[in-house]
Amino acid sequence: MQTNQPLHTHAFFTFSNSFTHMQNIFLPNCKINLGLNIVAKRPDGYHNLETVFYPIPLRDSLELLEWKDGTKDEAYRLHLSGVPIAGNPADNLVVKVYLSLREEFDLPPLEIFLCKHIPMGAGLGGGSSDAAAMMTGLNELYQLNLSESDMERRMVKFGADCAFFVRNRPVFATGIGDQMENFNLSLQGKYIVLVKPNVFISTKEAYAAVRPQPATHDLREALAQDMDSWRETVVNDFETSVFPNHPELPAIKQTLYDLGARYAAMSGSGSTLFGLFDRPVAEAHELFKDHFVFTEKLLR
Repeated sequence: MQTNQPLHTHAFFTFSNSFTHMQNIFLPNCKINLGLNIVAKRPDGYHNLETVFYPIPLRDSLELLEWKDGTKDEAYRLHLSGVPIAGNPADNLVVKVYLSLREEFDLPPLEIFLCKHIPMGAGLGGGSSDAAAMMTGLNELYQLNLSESDMERRMVKFGADCAFFVRNRPVFATGIGDQMENFNLSLQGKYIVLVKPNVFISTKEAYAAVRPQPATHDLREALAQDMDSWRETVVNDFETSVFPNHPELPAIKQTLYDLGARYAAMSGSGSTLFGLFDRPVAEAHELFKDHFVFTEKLLR
């Protein structure tokens, strides 16, 4: 069951290693990709990649309340607000995670309040982050005693980057994005600008012109160098496929550099562009007033 009621409580807190929360309220954050190399096509039709996932403090809000009127057959009620979510609410990943855990553990019926702030179809992993917040939230609230590795293993079936949001700290990811190792990188003190135009890029379109091949630079070594060198060595292969059909995207990227970004790129398969700066960029809101814009100082 789904309703469209506002979240009971709105709260925004400082980014930390795990999902920020207060009691039964969780604030799942998004991510950016620092480099994204498509290195091989797999026999199963998927692609192997190399990327670094980095958490960013743009957050949704997820509130979990026990639903006293719930039954075995009607175990949840989903309330959605904020950014509109397309599709059947029963297919929302937070619902799928809850129902999956309910088959294994004695969980009560829930009222689920999800307020979306992270844009959809943006390459920021908002849906995956919400799903991971449901997993980690239920684990904490109902003392399921699942370890981080237990939760990561369970999350892979819901999406390739879902497991990352359980760990929620910088990682070097390979495979389809599900094989991770911690990566020692801090952007603390930098200012980030996210710009999401009203452009939808399908997975098919994103992969259409990509030619899988080994990366020309070792991504981990490239990211260990001064950020000013990243422009030439830390690349997102999807830009090659996507930019020719959507000229506004490279234009946004160039504008970010013109504003003084130390590094700018597309996140995931788009359509969000991001820039990393040494200073606040308040003017971004006016320059990109026709798009979704988020700016923030990174605290770790």
